[in-house]
Amino acid sequence: MRFDLRFQGARGIALVAITYVYFLIFAQFAFLSRLAELGIAGNPLRMILAAMAAGGILASLLAPGLAPFGAPALGIRIGLAFCGVAALVSLIPLHSAAAVGTAFLIGAGLGLLTVTLVTHLRDWTGDRHALLKVGMGTGAGYFLCNVPLIFNAQPEHQALFAAVLCAAGLCLTIQPPSVASGRAPAPRARMSFLRVLAAFAALVWLDSAAFYIIQHAPALKTGTWMGSVHLWTNACLHLCAALAAGLLLARRRLAIVLSAAFLALGSACVLLLHPANILTASTLYPVGVSFYSVALVAYPSFLTTATSPGQRARQAGWIYAVAGWIASALGIGMGQNLGRVPIAFVAVAGAVVLAPALFGIGRQRLRELVVLCAALAIALVIYRLLPEHSASGPLSPEERGRRVYISEGCINCHSQYVRPDSSDVLLWGPTESLDELHRQHPPLIGNRRQGPDLSQAGARRSPLWLKAHLVDPAQVSGASIMPPYAFLFRDQRGDDLVSYLASLHSADLAQRLAQEQAWSPSAAAVAQASAEEGEAVYRKFCATCHDAHGATRERWQTSFREKPADLFAGPFKYLPSSDPARKTRIARIAKFGIPTTDMPGHEYLGDRQLASLSLWLTEAAHPVPPSSRNTTGDTP
Repeated sequence: MRFDLRFQGARGIALVAITYVYFLIFAQFAFLSRLAELGIAGNPLRMILAAMAAGGILASLLAPGLAPFGAPALGIRIGLAFCGVAALVSLIPLHSAAAVGTAFLIGAGLGLLTVTLVTHLRDWTGDRHALLKVGMGTGAGYFLCNVPLIFNAQPEHQALFAAVLCAAGLCLTIQPPSVASGRAPAPRARMSFLRVLAAFAALVWLDSAAFYIIQHAPALKTGTWMGSVHLWTNACLHLCAALAAGLLLARRRLAIVLSAAFLALGSACVLLLHPANILTASTLYPVGVSFYSVALVAYPSFLTTATSPGQRARQAGWIYAVAGWIASALGIGMGQNLGRVPIAFVAVAGAVVLAPALFGIGRQRLRELVVLCAALAIALVIYRLLPEHSASGPLSPEERGRRVYISEGCINCHSQYVRPDSSDVLLWGPTESLDELHRQHPPLIGNRRQGPDLSQAGARRSPLWLKAHLVDPAQVSGASIMPPYAFLFRDQRGDDLVSYLASLHSADLAQRLAQEQAWSPSAAAVAQASAEEGEAVYRKFCATCHDAHGATRERWQTSFREKPADLFAGPFKYLPSSDPARKTRIARIAKFGIPTTDMPGHEYLGDRQLASLSLWLTEAAHPVPPSSRNTTGDTP
C-alpha cells in the first residue's frame, strides 16, 4: 500500500506537469507558429483563436455534468486524447477551416482535462504532502517549458513532443487511483469562492497582458527569455517559486500566496513600462506566475470549502472558464491595443487580489483606513486640478488626428513599429528607440500588418497622397483592401488625421537615403523579369497617376506639388534619358518614391516585380525616346 500511495503521488505530479507543458509549449507557442508557417493570419487567425477559447470555455463549464465525472480517470484520458490528436493534426498542412476545428479541439481537450484533473487531483497525489506535490508538478511543468532544447525547438518538434506527453499521460491513467474519488477535502480556505474567482481572473489578466507585451517587443523578449542563461534562470525561478507556494498553501496561506503573486506580477508590469528595468521585471514575472499557478491547480481539490465532487467540479469549471480563458483573452487584448499594462489597472487588480487582507485590516483599523482613503481621494482631486491637466490649451491638428487614428481603429491594421535588424528597416525606414515608444500615451505600435507600417509614413508619403488614399484607397493603389474614409473629410477629422500621419517620421533620414542609393533589384530578379508582368504591375499601381487620363491624376490635378509625368510622353525631370543605369533608377524610384514630391514608394513590391516594371517601361513602352534630352518638367 505504501508503494501504491507513492506511485499515486508521482502520477499526480506528472499529470500536472504534462498539462502545463501542453498548454504552454503547444497551445501557446507551437500551434500559433504552425499557423504562421502556413500563412494563416488576419481574420482567419482571429477566428481560430476564438474557436480555441470557445472550446475551452464550453468544455470547462460543461465538464461537471458529463459522464466522465463518474470515472475521473476516464475524463482525464478523454481530455488527453483530444489534446494529443490535435497536436498530431497540427503537423499536417491545414487550411483555415481545418485549423478552426483543430483549435476548438485543443480548447475542448484542455477544458475537460484541467477541470477533471484539478477536481480529483487529491486522488492522484494522495494526502501526504499533497500541496507540495502540486507545487512540484507545476514547477516541473514550467521548468520543462524553459529548457532551451524544448523552448527553442521547431514548432513541429514541439507539437510532436506535446503528443508524446499526452500519450505518456494516457499510460499513467490506465490504472485508476485507488483512493475513492468522492472523498471530500477538509475545508481549509477562509476566502469565499467569488473572491477567489475574482483574484484568479485579475492575476491571469495581468499575466497574459505582460506575456503578450514581452513576446511582441524584441528588446523585452531578448532581455526576458532569449538565450540559454535567461531560460535556465527562468526555469529555476519557476520551480523554486512553485515549491514555495506549495509549502505556503500547505500551511493554509492562500491569501498570502495570491498577494505575493500579485506583488510580483504587478511590479513586473509596472517595470515593463521602462525597458531599463527589464532584468528586474524578468525576475519577478516567473515568480508571480508560479505562485498563482500552484494555487489555481490546488484550489478545487484542497483549498475550497466545497464538500462534494460535483460542487468542486462546478467551481473548477467557472474558475477555468472565467480566469483561464476569458481573463486571458482580455489580457492579450490589452497587450495588443495598449502595448502596456496601465498603472490604474494594476491598482484595480491589486484591490481585487488584496481585498481579503484589506477587509481584515479594515475591520480592525477602520478609523485609520478611512483617513487613508480620504487622503488618497484628496490627492487624486489635486492631481486632476494641476495646471498641466486643466490648462493644457487647445490641441494641435496632429494631436487631434492621433485621437481620430485611435477612434477609427487604425491600429487594427497598421503597426507603428519598425523591427530592428530585420527587413522592416529597408521596407519602412529607420527604427525608433523603445524610450521614444514608451513616451507615447498610449503607444500605438500595433501588432498587425494587414496594411503597411506607418511609423515613417510622413517621410514616405506626402499629405496629398495620404488624403487621396484615405478618400479612395482602391483608386490610389489598386492592391489596397483598405475601406474608404472619405466621410472623415466632411468635417475637420480627415485633415487632422492627415496632419498626424504626415508627422510620423524621424528627424534624421540619412540612413534611409543611404539604403535607397545602395539598393537595386537582385540579379536573379532581373534575370526572371518579363515585360508582361511589368505591364500588369504598371496598370495596377502606376497608371492611376502616370496615364494621361489616370483617375487619381484627373481627380487631384490641381493639388499636386508637381504634376505626375505622363510616362508615355514625358518630360522627365528626375530621369534623364542619358542615365546609363536607367532601369535601376526606375526600379529605385518605384520602390522608394521621390522625396519632396507626391510620388510615393511601393516598398511592398518584390524585386522581380520592380525589375519587370523597369524592363517594360524602358524596352516595351519606350517612355524615354533617345532624342529626349529634357531634364526639366514633370515628375515620373
